Amino acid sequence: MIFICVKFQVQPEYADSWVDFTSEFTQATRNEPGNLWFDWSRSVDDSCEYVLVEAFRDGEAGAEHVQSEHFKKAMQQLPTRLVATPKIINFETEGDDWSEMGEMTVPA
Repeated sequence: MIFICVKFQVQPEYADSWVDFTSEFTQATRNEPGNLWFDWSRSVDDSCEYVLVEAFRDGEAGAEHVQSEHFKKAMQQLPTRLVATPKIINFETEGDDWSEMGEMTVPA
């Protein structure tokens, strides 16, 4: 799978409405057949920072995502509410889901 993590630094006046602003893009991406997950989180240390954790089945699914109309539209709209270019980590890894953490288990 392709695993991607992106940090977005949102302009302060838009920080509280970021999830609503990105909702169409989020839902369209989640509906892609090759999307495994597409989850937003807000930093507990910086209320203007959002982190997107996403994964796609394989390179083909990732390519379909970046060629989609909703991706192209988002690449035009999202920067209008950002302070800086997003930071990204992107790599391919084995599997198609999260693994359990080996260092900790929760009793049943």
